[in-house]
Amino acid sequence: MLLHVFYFQVSHEFAINFNPTNPFCSGVEGIAQAYSSCLPHIRFYGPTNFSPIINHVARFASQAVQQEVAAQYFILLIITDGVISDMDETRHAIVQASKLPMSIIIVGVGNADFAAMEFLDGDNRILRSYTGEEAARDIVQFVPFREFRNAPKETLAKSVLAELPQQVTQYFKQRNLAPINSEPA
Repeated sequence: MLLHVFYFQVSHEFAINFNPTNPFCSGVEGIAQAYSSCLPHIRFYGPTNFSPIINHVARFASQAVQQEVAAQYFILLIITDGVISDMDETRHAIVQASKLPMSIIIVGVGNADFAAMEFLDGDNRILRSYTGEEAARDIVQFVPFREFRNAPKETLAKSVLAELPQQVTQYFKQRNLAPINSEPA
């Protein structure tokens, strides 16, 4: 989790660009710029709770469920250096979010044990919440940054984004929603 140094408090969710009224970043370059700019002002600190931020983004995504065309899809990027402290709540939040126009990309930095992140990445099995409810679809992609430390940035980007096209397409196909600019068949 992050210690927001400006306020000297642990925060599980804050705008990485430090603008809570407009917390959005434009494209990958915008994300990279915001992350680079915020690094001098934060410190990694425990506990590491993922469920608050997943639920926060899920609230945005749930508002988009009423859309009649494939117009909005939300991607949560989590950069973490530690073990998840709220695994049961995180699993539950992911299972609930799997019904929404939303994906989660987790990038693990450092040399921590990322077994929990691998578990959340439902490539080899269907993720279940602590209640036993199954995820509607796989929405998590985990990438350990250490495996790409010396690789070209394009290799990291390819791995980070590898499952995203399928996740987006699967969501909109399940709801029979056509893209905004699609032409009738």
